[in-house]
Amino acid sequence: MSDTLNQKVKDLLPAMIRCRRDLHKYAESGWTEFRTASLVAARLKELGYSLTTGAAAVKKESMMGAPAPNVLKAHQERAVSQGADPALVAGMEGGLTGLWADLPCGGPGPRFALRFDMDANDAVETDAPGHVPNKGGFASINKGVMHACAHDGHVAIGLAVAELLAELKDSLKGSIRLIFQPAEEGVRGAAPMVDAGCVREVDFILGVHMGVKADKKGLLICGARKFLATSKWDVRIQGKSSHAGSDPHMGRNALLAACAAALNLHAISRHGEGPTRITVGKLEAGQGRNVIPPNAFMALETRGATTELNDYMTSEAARIIKAAAEMWGCTYAVSTVGGTKSGESSEAMVDEICSLARAMPAFSDVRGIEDFTGSEDFAHMMTEVQRQGGLGTYIQVGTILKAGHHNDHFDFDEDDLAPAAELLVRVVRHYLGGKK
Repeated sequence: MSDTLNQKVKDLLPAMIRCRRDLHKYAESGWTEFRTASLVAARLKELGYSLTTGAAAVKKESMMGAPAPNVLKAHQERAVSQGADPALVAGMEGGLTGLWADLPCGGPGPRFALRFDMDANDAVETDAPGHVPNKGGFASINKGVMHACAHDGHVAIGLAVAELLAELKDSLKGSIRLIFQPAEEGVRGAAPMVDAGCVREVDFILGVHMGVKADKKGLLICGARKFLATSKWDVRIQGKSSHAGSDPHMGRNALLAACAAALNLHAISRHGEGPTRITVGKLEAGQGRNVIPPNAFMALETRGATTELNDYMTSEAARIIKAAAEMWGCTYAVSTVGGTKSGESSEAMVDEICSLARAMPAFSDVRGIEDFTGSEDFAHMMTEVQRQGGLGTYIQVGTILKAGHHNDHFDFDEDDLAPAAELLVRVVRHYLGGKK
């Protein structure tokens, strides 16, 4: 297959584009990817993979930031109305949309895992006539949700890779695991899948993303370092309302407690061992002009260059929130709605992938490990594999972006799906003993 792989991928490109456009039209955000996951599951089953889905693939107790049950139910019903398999969707009730698929090869050997994220962004897609999804009739029809980060392309790549590896399996030694992850946005989906066992006994793991730092055609970044660990919190402060004119002393001002917390959260001392971040991105409080505010809500996040630095930030944040609430006689509750670890690609794996990529004409600029300086849920899976003694890396495939990630004009060059899929197959074949 070495001489024909490139042609096989080219032959699959039209199907990859159709898949990407279908997913783009029916975009689904984190924990609501019922239609996407059911289509993935059905195709993988056709290809001969054994599936792990539902409660076996996502540990419900570890889920973060999931919508309310009635919201999830509405999304399930919408998915079925938009073509999802009702039986498959029923098995994902409660937002259990993650899955993985296993394929044994022709003999004993290592287990190689590939991760593909599935969720879209909470964003409204532009109605500009020149926007390619508008011109092509595949702009999102699901209100307030659009694929603005190429995850639709990642799923299309994953299904093409699944098909090609199914053809190759008898010539390889070991096994293949394809992980389709929900809720990457907000870094919510990796931990529940890791806790369910998605990377157990995995020897190698690879994550892929179109664009990000690779912002031109032909560029490939084969590794990443400085993934920032992060925690996402929702904080609710409860005070006591009273008349602001006649009885202000009877109230407990939740707004002032929240403001005190917000100011002092941003005053947390930076750490001498590396960069840290904190942001209160949203603060809402109060009920009326003449009412002592009885309630407040803050959405905040912390980040750190390492998991330990992020732990320092969350510890300090918890201390400050508690003190601010107590100072104003209020109570409070903190909910963790997202979070992931820091991480760094395995250099040995990066070197091997660089060598394979440089033999492909599609990649004219192949680079090794570069700084990521953001957060990515894949880091949680990668660091767990490394903790077990395995290797992992995260590659970024160059493409021309029409606008930045998470922008309402976001789009990418669909032709770049093909080299991404080809590279992943070449990497798996290399590690599982196939011909180079």
